[in-house]
Amino acid sequence: MDIDKKLVKKIANLSKINIEEKNVDKFAKELSNIISWVEKLNEVDTKNISPTTNPSDIKIPFRKDEIKDGKIKDKILKNAPEHKGGYFIVPKVIE
Repeated sequence: MDIDKKLVKKIANLSKINIEEKNVDKFAKELSNIISWVEKLNEVDTKNISPTTNPSDIKIPFRKDEIKDGKIKDKILKNAPEHKGGYFIVPKVIE
């Protein structure tokens, strides 16, 4: 699959990445190479390979999910320029 300039600009816009016009061709080529590589992976015969999520038998011990009071609220609020009622007071950013 070939990636053209228009698609690179669309991807950059959706990703909120600012790409200079002089670099669009370079990114188009690099993205095309990545897509070609992935397409090659799709051609690999994996019928006789069992799926794995972790190649090792490491067991991760889980702890019980408990709510604990960290008793650090006052320490955290001490760093705030302003706070009230246990909350940070911040400047309004939306009109």
